[in-house]
Amino acid sequence: MKSAAHTGPESKTMLWTGRIVGTLAVFFMLFDAVLHLTKPAPVVAAFAQLGFPLNLAVGIGILELICVALYVIPRTSLLGAILLTGYLGGAMATQLRVGHAFETVFPVIIGALFWGGLYFRSRWLRAIFPLRTDIETS
Repeated sequence: MKSAAHTGPESKTMLWTGRIVGTLAVFFMLFDAVLHLTKPAPVVAAFAQLGFPLNLAVGIGILELICVALYVIPRTSLLGAILLTGYLGGAMATQLRVGHAFETVFPVIIGALFWGGLYFRSRWLRAIFPLRTDIETS
C-alpha cells in the first residue's frame, strides 16, 4: 500500500508551479530538438565550431525528443529527468571543451527547471530531498 506522504503534491499551487516550470524546460528542449532535426545555418555553424559532424544532428534531436517524452509521462518522469541531466551535462562538457564557459549557464538553468518542475510536482521527491530549515549545525 502506498503511503499518503508519497503520492501527489501538497497543493494545487505546487502542482501548477511544477507543471509551469517543467513546461518551460520542455519547450526549450523541443525547440532545440527541432533545430537539430531541421539543421538551419546556425546549427550547421555551431556543429562545425564544436567539431561535431553534421550527420549527428538528427540523432541528437531524436535523443532529445525521447528524453523529453520520458520526462513528460508521469510514470517515467524521474527517468526522463535523469537522462536529461546526463544530456545537459554532455552539452556543458562540450562547451567547456571548446572554451565557451558562458554557454554552460544555459544547460544548468534548463536542468534546474526540469528538476524544479519535478520537485514541485512530486511529494515523494520532496520526501527524499527535503528543503529543511530546522537542521542543527555543529
